[in-house]
Amino acid sequence: MESSAYVYYRIDPEQAQLAARRIDALLNTMAAHCSAPPRRLSRCDDAATWMEIYEGIADFAAFTEALERATADAAGAAFILGERHLECFTAPVPAA
Repeated sequence: MESSAYVYYRIDPEQAQLAARRIDALLNTMAAHCSAPPRRLSRCDDAATWMEIYEGIADFAAFTEALERATADAAGAAFILGERHLECFTAPVPAA
């Protein structure tokens, strides 16, 4: 069963352009692990809260390892305030 991953965090608003370039590069790197193109959103009422969405992940363990490496390569410490939070979701099993 395929999974979807949601990663949310806050960025330093003064570093938004840097953050956008690096996160967009991260999304491009991670696209190979997803059946749909990853995307980046910002919160409607707080533009400094961002979310990355990754859908169609066949191997969540391999995805997580690749995401950790790619995130380190993106040098997020330059623009992320606090922690990145990763959550995994799958479609519910249909009722019998």
